[in-house]
Amino acid sequence: MDRTLQERGVLRCHEHSSMLEQWKLTAKQIELVEKAGFGYLRTIPTISLDNSLISALVERWRRETNTFHLSVGEMTITLEDVVLLLGLPIDGKPVMGVTRTPGKVCENLLGKVPEDLNGGMVKLTWLKECFSKCPEDAPVEEIERHTRAYLLYLVGCTIFSTTTGNKVSVMYLPLFEKFDEAGKFAWGAAALAFLYRALGNASLKSQSTISGSLTLLQCWSYYRLNVGNPKFNDEPNDGCFPFALRWKGRASGPRSNSNIVSYRKALDSLQPSDVKWLPYKDLDPSSSVGDIKESLILRASKTVLICFDKAERHLPDRCLRQFGMLQPVPMDVPRWERKIRALDQGSDLSKETDLQLKGKNQAELREWLERRLRIVQVEEVVDEIKYMEWYERITRKFVGRPESLESEFQRIVAAMREIADIADSFPADRMDSRDRKSLDEIKNAAHKSLMDLVGDSKKSRRKIATKRKREDDPTIKDDY
Repeated sequence: MDRTLQERGVLRCHEHSSMLEQWKLTAKQIELVEKAGFGYLRTIPTISLDNSLISALVERWRRETNTFHLSVGEMTITLEDVVLLLGLPIDGKPVMGVTRTPGKVCENLLGKVPEDLNGGMVKLTWLKECFSKCPEDAPVEEIERHTRAYLLYLVGCTIFSTTTGNKVSVMYLPLFEKFDEAGKFAWGAAALAFLYRALGNASLKSQSTISGSLTLLQCWSYYRLNVGNPKFNDEPNDGCFPFALRWKGRASGPRSNSNIVSYRKALDSLQPSDVKWLPYKDLDPSSSVGDIKESLILRASKTVLICFDKAERHLPDRCLRQFGMLQPVPMDVPRWERKIRALDQGSDLSKETDLQLKGKNQAELREWLERRLRIVQVEEVVDEIKYMEWYERITRKFVGRPESLESEFQRIVAAMREIADIADSFPADRMDSRDRKSLDEIKNAAHKSLMDLVGDSKKSRRKIATKRKREDDPTIKDDY
């Protein structure tokens, strides 16, 4: 973690989901979207991003372990968070594809090719202009084309959003050719790999932007850290799935704590009792989502997450308290190949045997294929004191600058004045003698404390001024 990160300021956060509501899907399209595995993701509304909170979290990200280094120890976003917050499948085939010509892909699967298909990227605005309204009586082929365009738009403005602006890569489009097959991919694992990579890139001092599923990152913080949480206009949506919908009824007004300095301080002072280690314990999705419960076993899988050319390690053994276990000192993380090469043209993505490639990709792909064999087990004897002793030796506990004595003094004075003002505002004439006596004692104590603080401050200033004068002229004596 770079020691100068606190000087960098707030990151520019890229998600482009504000126009999603302008897409008008037919009943047939919604059915196809659900088959492809995105039925829940499409229901999540645009959540106003708190750039300062996201920036403060990024400052604590360690790309060599894919974890946040907080004062309470390591924590991270896991496969459990992805499936419960976004409703994306975390089990299935790795999200990979074969290399194809972007123009031909668009022609075959969308029936149109944009004029400015630069670098294999298509503009989100072009997709919306051409495909956001599918006629109710459209033929099947046209419905499928409009739905593929919607899915490409959906992933391009949410889980696979980029810092390049209003564009999405065409490489995802072939995976939507057959909607039933699309539903067999582990889109949630790919979304997490993409976000891990984005966090790692953004943690570098030279970067000023971040992308990926920032809604996932922010909601993770809301559920687990309770830092910067917005207030609700109405009752929270605890009964809705996916759980990101809990923040659908949030207040839209300004947050009182929404600046990066305040967030740094809040994260620096985080205590174990402040963390919600098991935030989903009482939120049971199994009653409404049948396949979620079975896949949750993968939440503690120590494996490699894959999203096309990106390979990122999922290391739940470093964050076992998030699964209700005690945390021992974790093992060192071996280096891994972060870049995956594209599949050969003849590879069949429906067959896992075709994914077992030779060469440098073999180990990373094997780990994902063996994901159910790599579940972290509970250790019988764990000394968490030893873990924290080890952790404090290898981490940097504080990111924010220590508060100066002058700032602390001003904060205390402001608090005492507020107490005195509140006490003065009470209508003493409506109180009985006992309550009036208690109020007078509070007023006197508040005013006395305030006078003592101001007096001590003046005395300290005189000491400093006299000391400076004495340094200039040794004949001057103390006047106190």
